[in-house]
Amino acid sequence: QLLHNRLRTMPSGSRRYYTPSEVSGHDRAEDCWVSIFGRVYDLTSLLKEHMTILAQPIINNAGKDISYWFDAETGDVKMHMNPATELRVPYTPMGRFIHIPPPEPDVEWDNTFEVPWWKDDKYVVGKLSQKTRPVMVVNMLTRQEHRLDVCSEETMEEILGRYLDFNAHAGSYTWKRTDSKQIGRELDMSQTLEENGIVDERPTFDDLRIDDEYYIPTVHLYFADDLTVA
Repeated sequence: QLLHNRLRTMPSGSRRYYTPSEVSGHDRAEDCWVSIFGRVYDLTSLLKEHMTILAQPIINNAGKDISYWFDAETGDVKMHMNPATELRVPYTPMGRFIHIPPPEPDVEWDNTFEVPWWKDDKYVVGKLSQKTRPVMVVNMLTRQEHRLDVCSEETMEEILGRYLDFNAHAGSYTWKRTDSKQIGRELDMSQTLEENGIVDERPTFDDLRIDDEYYIPTVHLYFADDLTVA
């Protein structure tokens, strides 16, 4: 029941980690996400407030990783020496974008923002997964199977949250894996797949030149509660 309550109060779309594929789905001005050094930004509201020519480089790269725009040590936009003025200025070959100052003084330049958007945590919605992996979820009651591509950093509870798209009653099931002795072992929902002993064997498959799809780890759901969650 406690798990039910946590899942029921979880904001829609609220996650700690996102896959690159999920980020790439937000690829337009009306729904614009980007990633920078492992952090995922939702810039939709920023673009609505600044729908000018300065928004275009961001729109052109919506859904993509733009870490290469920035300096990994400072977290700021990369700089270079302007050969004409011999001054250090932002390096923006993609085009000057929102919160980048003009190359010369401009009375129309709005510098009233406290911090530039790439340093403003209000736009950060989560982290970009460093490694995604597939897992097959089998409902032993209905015999339905669903393949999920999940973040390796996610706990089983967070993976359960993803599975809610397929089964709103997922919290009413006990999640298990079958060990080498074909015995069902209940999973610790506070741990990751790896911590639960479900190893990602794709690197071994690559070494052996075996297709990644040859074997996908499977977890089994066993009905364990009444369906009280709508």
